[in-house]
Amino acid sequence: MRAMDNKNELLPLVDPSGHVIGSVTRAEAHGGGKPLHPVVHLHVLNGNGDLFLQKRPEWKDIQPGKWDTACGGHVAFGETIEEALHREVMEELGISDYTPHFICRYVFESDRERELVHVFATVYDGTIKTSGEELDGGRFWTKVQLCENEGRGTLTPNFVGEYRRIRQELERLANTIKTPTSR
Repeated sequence: MRAMDNKNELLPLVDPSGHVIGSVTRAEAHGGGKPLHPVVHLHVLNGNGDLFLQKRPEWKDIQPGKWDTACGGHVAFGETIEEALHREVMEELGISDYTPHFICRYVFESDRERELVHVFATVYDGTIKTSGEELDGGRFWTKVQLCENEGRGTLTPNFVGEYRRIRQELERLANTIKTPTSR
């Protein structure tokens, strides 16, 4: 298991429209100066409309031990949003045969960082193999379980805010997209 994130990882510095204007290290991006850097998120729904969440490992520098978006990660310097999404999904969930649907893009700001979040979702009923190096596992949550856990410190605040923002879009997607295994 990894002991910590790579503080020297090079990330793009972007403007609010996503244009690369420089670079920053991961340590700088999370150091409180709040340089805007891009990340990708993938929400994974099953055919029942349940949402897969990952459990963040205790060694993570942001929100350790909490449940979070199925897949999320930084865009590496020189990488496109789509390349980062596919890399992160393969690394964290072991999934390559999915169709991402773009949901939205927004700026997330906490007391330590500022991210330009690119949000995608997919409906997927195949096998998910969470990475032992990247995650402490994962599971599907029903809408009721998600609502019951909001505000209890179980879920990351950024997941809760994003879920509230895109909940209706996720429900629409779950009702309209058929997965390869459910056809």
